[in-house]
Amino acid sequence: MKKRILAIICVLCTCLNLVPGARALEGEARRAADTLITLGLLDEADYDLSAPVNRMAAVRTLVELSGGVGDAGAQSSHFRDVPRDADALVSYAVGRGWVAGVSETEFGPGQNVMANDWFSMLLRMLGHDGVEPSDAALFARRVGVSTRAYTGLLTFGDLCESVRDALLYAYPDGQTVIDRLVAREICAASAVNALGLKNPELTARQVSDRYMPAVFSLVLYDTEDSFDEEDAFADASGFFISPDGVAVTNYHSIDGAREAVATLITGESCRVSRVLWYDVGMDLAVIRVSRTTLDNREIPHFSTLQLVGTTDLRPGDTAYTLSNPLGLGLAVSAGVVSATAREVERYTLPCVMNTADISQGSSGGALLNVFGHVIGVTSGAYRIGNSMYLAVPVDIIRTLDLSGEGETLGAVAEREERMPARNGVGWEEEAPAENGVGLEEEEEPEAVGRN
Repeated sequence: MKKRILAIICVLCTCLNLVPGARALEGEARRAADTLITLGLLDEADYDLSAPVNRMAAVRTLVELSGGVGDAGAQSSHFRDVPRDADALVSYAVGRGWVAGVSETEFGPGQNVMANDWFSMLLRMLGHDGVEPSDAALFARRVGVSTRAYTGLLTFGDLCESVRDALLYAYPDGQTVIDRLVAREICAASAVNALGLKNPELTARQVSDRYMPAVFSLVLYDTEDSFDEEDAFADASGFFISPDGVAVTNYHSIDGAREAVATLITGESCRVSRVLWYDVGMDLAVIRVSRTTLDNREIPHFSTLQLVGTTDLRPGDTAYTLSNPLGLGLAVSAGVVSATAREVERYTLPCVMNTADISQGSSGGALLNVFGHVIGVTSGAYRIGNSMYLAVPVDIIRTLDLSGEGETLGAVAEREERMPARNGVGWEEEAPAENGVGLEEEEEPEAVGRN
């Protein structure tokens, strides 16, 4: 009979009068537990969501989540402190390199699990080998395995949330965890559908949970000295389109910058190393972000967004933005597409006009459709008007050859300074002339991202 994750955890968790250092929110943890119960992964019962999780419970959960309970068979581990009924599961997990003993002869089944310990196991199970255990929880947040930051002692509620969130993460072959569980008849397809886990249309909460790790805040510096002194002249946004650091933003976001720093949702900061392509009139730029952080830590993998363009876009479609409004940090907003190809004098491409709120600092952020795919780059708004926000379509970026070395921000800035003056693009666009409103002639339009 298939073991139930939470019932087993409840029996094997030890409290030891410890106060957990990282408590899950009771309501969210309870919802996560209810999701797992509905899927048939957990028995319905009243559990202490604040109790700490031990190593034996974590391994049982891991093997169950992998769909490998039936494959464990009657294997036997060499650890002398593992209960007989759990020996095969420990042997299975150890044999696949997901976890190791605390010594050659002892597994330490009753030892409490820290967040990094759990995510180190989970990431290995999902195919992320070589992740440093001390970096595991951070790595999981960076690539979207987890939807919030976990630190300290792992609680019962934390485990429920992390398992629920991992259900939609994909293995290297593209199959998600929940798809594999359904294929192996561990979870019922009817339960998965009832929970909406296979619904392709996403809520704002789901978009934020799944895709915010692929977006970053961008801070711009106009000289090397200002970079050294951390004296920025602008804030903007950007998002990754490849795991090795290729990213998209607006041209006006990087205009005049000699240095730029991208800060991820995890708080890690990396320099922008190259500009691979840009077009002033389109107000688009493709950049490369270094995989080495400012404190010399290596980032092996960035989370990414998928570009789909505007071919199938229609007025009234739901739209979401992920960006860095006012330079205050990453945020999500929701609205609808107002027009799919609004002609705006300052852009050489027709823009997507929509009602998903953005502000200065949002330049270079992602405008997503209801499926979580990028349709545009959040670029500006009419100065006078209600919810008239503009995004530049990303269709052209999908056709580019981005294999070249590119050039530095400084080289781009110097070239553009020598070019004849052009009409600017950016945050506050003039309203149509027939409305009799707009910027005063002597005013310069402010670029998105310049606070």
